[in-house]
Amino acid sequence: MSGGATDVLVTGLGALSCLGSGTEALWRGMHTARSAPAKVPDPLAHMDHPHMYLVPEADLPTGPEEQDGLPLGRGSQFAIAAAREAVDSAGLTGLAGVDPRRVAVSISSGMGDSDLHERRRAGEPANHDGWAPAFPVASAVGGWLGAQGPNTSLTNACAASGYALSVAADLIRSGEADVVVAGGTEAYSRVALACFNRLGAIDPERCRPFAADRRGTIFGEGAAVLVLESAAHARERGAKTVYARLAGAGWSCDAHHATAPEPGGQQIERAMREALRETDPALEAAPGAGGLGFVVPHGTGTELNDVVEARALAGVLGEAAPRTPLYSVKALLGHTGGAAGAFAALAAVLVLHHRTLPPNVPVGRQDPGCEVPLPTAPTPMTAPYGLVNAYAFGGNNVSLVLRGAGA
Repeated sequence: MSGGATDVLVTGLGALSCLGSGTEALWRGMHTARSAPAKVPDPLAHMDHPHMYLVPEADLPTGPEEQDGLPLGRGSQFAIAAAREAVDSAGLTGLAGVDPRRVAVSISSGMGDSDLHERRRAGEPANHDGWAPAFPVASAVGGWLGAQGPNTSLTNACAASGYALSVAADLIRSGEADVVVAGGTEAYSRVALACFNRLGAIDPERCRPFAADRRGTIFGEGAAVLVLESAAHARERGAKTVYARLAGAGWSCDAHHATAPEPGGQQIERAMREALRETDPALEAAPGAGGLGFVVPHGTGTELNDVVEARALAGVLGEAAPRTPLYSVKALLGHTGGAAGAFAALAAVLVLHHRTLPPNVPVGRQDPGCEVPLPTAPTPMTAPYGLVNAYAFGGNNVSLVLRGAGA
């Protein structure tokens, strides 16, 4: 992520998850600290652990299933629903008074609209007769919104929406856009769930990051979208709310294995350090003294990933590690795949905006190899910064630093 003097603000928020529709439903759910029950998504999921956290039927989008003659799958419909809330909350409904050529879209997904193709291959009823693109998410959101700036889909697995937010900030800082609708979406995919079952990476009960008896992850559906905007543009149009600032980002790649993280966690550390350094070199040198208040980890609940991230956090945070609390989004929503980084960033923004770290969903006895603080009671949060991590197959790592609006 390129540096520069342009301040990148978060001016709009939108969400759709297993907790229901809307950011308020997400924030309430974060405080109740009870995850929705995992459900079996379809009768053709013939596998050992065919369950995941689904968007409730009552909260499924009711918008059109087609756009410009092409069908929209579940992932695109989720993305449009979350983008609509984010754009409305930013006061940009209909892009009134905004140059559409200066509005961009950066939306990620691990599986895109793969449900359209999976239904056809299984001989199930489908809402289309012909070809449909697998990754139309950004163009679907851009088409709905009328955004004429760059429309970009990122698909680098479970780190994708972290990269999407970083790319969005780069578009603003480079002068390519004034406003970017950015985030991620993920819907049930029979293929993805089957693959993780074959890998032995699905927990038979629930998602339990950093727990001693964790046995894998559990997927979750949903979409998280943030409106990013240059400070100058937000000021000129009189943006009604600034929720936070995207202050820094760091990218790296393990270059180690197709699915397993590099056991030493060196590149994970590098991504975190670069995000902290880009924000403020003093923050990298002394995260606790520099104002880092909390971390939203990647924390999937898989055996090696959690240990590697816990060790990397200890290396980066140093003596501040035992007193820097973590908030586990995946223990609440499950692993939302390509939307996970966006959900983590959205959670961090809400923490900074409301100045409260919600209680973690209890995961049981922690793994002694994952000695990270996971408070199960609400914690006042006055520190200005939060760190967000997102990692993926292929060793793709991204870390983001969010800063409170008034910090």
